[in-house]
Amino acid sequence: MKKLMLAFVAVLFTAGVFAQDYKNSIGIRLGGGYYDVVGVAFKTFISAPGALEFDLGVRPSASYSGYNDGITNMSISGAYQHHFPIANISGFKWFVGGGAVIANTFTDYDDLSGISVGIFPTGGVDYKLKNAPFAFSADVRPTAHFVKSYGGINGFLFNGGVTARYVF
Repeated sequence: MKKLMLAFVAVLFTAGVFAQDYKNSIGIRLGGGYYDVVGVAFKTFISAPGALEFDLGVRPSASYSGYNDGITNMSISGAYQHHFPIANISGFKWFVGGGAVIANTFTDYDDLSGISVGIFPTGGVDYKLKNAPFAFSADVRPTAHFVKSYGGINGFLFNGGVTARYVF
């Protein structure tokens, strides 16, 4: 009986350590990537430590060069994130995971336009405010593209971003 009670308490403790501070959130992601400078981000927890994040991003023309270069990118990405608590700080977690991205470059330059497909590992931190319905995160996503990417480059592109989301 003592072993059964000890196991039960251990399960409750583990569930409490990995419990998320919210279920769903939606907001804005500011990215530093070649295919998404700003986007809409949606995150949902599918288990206590596991979440899915989906982003719909855009890189408007002139966002990097300062003038209208006629190149616009749109992207959609999805990632799985596994969360771990950071010390005893309530609402503050780090995460690791991976995902995929599909982007399309719109331009009059045939050698720069087209679809890009890539996969990425991801890692970062997530913080849910204790007394307000807002969550913030920062992440890195080094992406390996296997189909023609922005600028006609096949290969590696760095991406990272910060996100502010409303929790519901």
